Amino acid sequence: MTTDKKKIPLIVIAGPTACGKSETAVELARRINGEIISADSMQVYRHMDIGSAKVTFEEMMGVPHHMIDVADPTDSFDVVRYAAMAKACIYDIHARGRIPVLCGGTGFYIQAVVRDINFEENGSLPEYREELWHFAEENGNEALHEKLKAVDERSAAIIHPNNVKRVIRALEYFRETGRSIAEHNEEAAKVPSPYDLHFFVLTDDRAYLYDKIEKRVDFMMTAGLLDEVMFLQAMGLTKDMVSMQGLGYKEMLSYLDGSTTLDEAVTILKRDTRHYAKRQITWFKREQNTTWVDLRDFNRNKIEAALYIKSLLPEDLTR
Repeated sequence: MTTDKKKIPLIVIAGPTACGKSETAVELARRINGEIISADSMQVYRHMDIGSAKVTFEEMMGVPHHMIDVADPTDSFDVVRYAAMAKACIYDIHARGRIPVLCGGTGFYIQAVVRDINFEENGSLPEYREELWHFAEENGNEALHEKLKAVDERSAAIIHPNNVKRVIRALEYFRETGRSIAEHNEEAAKVPSPYDLHFFVLTDDRAYLYDKIEKRVDFMMTAGLLDEVMFLQAMGLTKDMVSMQGLGYKEMLSYLDGSTTLDEAVTILKRDTRHYAKRQITWFKREQNTTWVDLRDFNRNKIEAALYIKSLLPEDLTR
């Protein structure tokens, strides 16, 4: 990893869900005068704490966190809005003499920031997007996914049918450009970053990670995930809204509308979260110039992992 002093430094701590990103990022930030910018598509929403595994005040350990609770769940928050806000955070943190640390697992959000993707090069099709949301609501996620498969098999093979937001984004991109969004994402991953970028991806044994995911879901249920979703439902949120398509929320809504039993909803949530973790790993493998950090090498001690990452950073970032 080379250092260009003309560029703003940016550290990325990425990886699959439940791997320990937040803890590691906090331990690192504490040691390098850093502040954390969340790169999680669900943690941007207020009132959605349990299902998004939102970092608590205690877990922040005094480290400032940004891009958490910045939108109402009724908002149609997207990558364009995220990228603009996250970049503003980077410049603000740097201007105050601190180090920005981008931490999360939403690969598309991270890529949009670190590669400085210009979303204005393509138009916007809000009417078509709305049409697709209504189509999914009336005909189901699989039917929407078949629409994508018919025009862009490559993207359809990568994007899960239940990830409605990404399926719609892929269809919208194809309508705008006539190109596969999978092809676009691969090209974007190769674009040089405008930042002095230090990109770390945490990894762990797959079986161990899956076990952690299952235990996390059990904890979420005990912590009141169903009550949280009932509260959101009482606020007027419905299954067709972008925020309620997130893991944990759509499964509980399926239980509440009688589509599944609670046990079935929990089983589906565990399965789909495992699948999501697998897709995250695949995504980050496509990123260029990353350093993979296997937590097994540190007996899964996040402090030791953070110290190792710090040792790989240029001296001017760690003084």
